[in-house]
Amino acid sequence: MKLNLQQQVKELKGKVYILYYASKDPRVSWYSKLFIAMVIGYALSPIDLIPDFIPVLGYLDDLILLPIGIILALKLIPDNLYEEFKEKAEISMDNQVSRIGGVFVIIVWVVLIFICFFTFLKLK
Repeated sequence: MKLNLQQQVKELKGKVYILYYASKDPRVSWYSKLFIAMVIGYALSPIDLIPDFIPVLGYLDDLILLPIGIILALKLIPDNLYEEFKEKAEISMDNQVSRIGGVFVIIVWVVLIFICFFTFLKLK
């Protein structure tokens, strides 16, 4: 069964969280942490092997090299730690969604209060 794009992005985000927790844990070997740091650094770096402005080829490295790097980095994490980090990642993703939703609701309410307040001042 093929996953839609939204599900794939959610899975990728979960894997990045797993890598984040692995990079912070002292039980993960130093060479695994080094490789994880290289993968995360490449993902966040504005410098690519093939610049993005080159048609088609520019995005090819992001579509091929980055997922391969993530897969290899995940394979360097011991299985028992991987499951622990996966649970932490799921909790973090759930908490982040609820925080973002909460912040959004608060912003909407603050904007509505300001609109009502300034509208009331103009009526006087």
